[in-house]
Amino acid sequence: MGLTGTSLAIDAGNSKTDVALVGADGTVLATARGGGFQPPVVGTARAVDGVAPLIASVLATAGTDGPVDHVSAFLANADLPPEEDALTAEIASRGWARTVTVRNDTFALLRAGVPDTGDPVGVAVVCGAGINCAGLGHGGRTARFPSIGRISGDWGGGGHLAEEAVWWAARADDGRGEPSALAEAIPAHFGVSGMPELIEAFHLGRLSFEERRHELTPVLFAVAADGDPVARALVRRQAEEVAVLATVALGRLDLLSEPVPVVLGGGVLAAQHPLLHDRVLQLLAERAPKAIPHVVTAPPVLGAALDALDRAGAGAGAYERLRRAFG
Repeated sequence: MGLTGTSLAIDAGNSKTDVALVGADGTVLATARGGGFQPPVVGTARAVDGVAPLIASVLATAGTDGPVDHVSAFLANADLPPEEDALTAEIASRGWARTVTVRNDTFALLRAGVPDTGDPVGVAVVCGAGINCAGLGHGGRTARFPSIGRISGDWGGGGHLAEEAVWWAARADDGRGEPSALAEAIPAHFGVSGMPELIEAFHLGRLSFEERRHELTPVLFAVAADGDPVARALVRRQAEEVAVLATVALGRLDLLSEPVPVVLGGGVLAAQHPLLHDRVLQLLAERAPKAIPHVVTAPPVLGAALDALDRAGAGAGAYERLRRAFG
């Protein structure tokens, strides 16, 4: 039997997926967490298959098998309109809800960081495993970036920073590049004697760079904090990319002349490493002085759930209840 007055909120990132079943009064009825969401790797149908057990879990907790009123799905790798269309059709075909909307997961961070009343305008930059930016202007105007890698002009995010750190460490070790403490810190992190042994281990598969690259961002920031010029240059470059994304999006939406939120999130930005965080704030103060930057550390599924309340026409108390539930 279906549930009326309830919605499914989905935030699916590259590394994890969160699902919440939310009532129109802002009550969180059930939550579930699963693995990453990567349609480009496994295909649209198999990616949505991975979400299905989470949906079943939250519906079972509520004592129903659906459908609910609406699914608000904010999904990684929903970067282009054809991808959004394919994911919308696939989710709609599962019969989980009467209506479905799909947006890129950066919009979940944006929704979590803007006020629940008034004109919800602002810009969000997410810097976690990857990097992306989305903005919402007056009258529903949006600003987006493809965010599909180097072919779309992207630079940064934890995965890219790990590659850069290893690249500079290798060159520092063999003399092709500037000296850097990364050449000692990175192999030490993996318990090997030096960069030649680490390169061999990655190449021959004794260590998986893909599986362990996320461990290198804290190493990079620690080396940078100790004053290493190479590491500090990478951090400053990341700050530049964050500021460029935010400023360009604000400009596209004609928001540079008014005080609007610039929401910062994702693991790299949420950690608020002083070298990165302070530089981002400095650059935004110079280039978008009216912007109001702030970091959101609440789980992005909060943004998906808030979007569901928007569509349900919820009252102010519902938003307050929901935000309290997610801390």
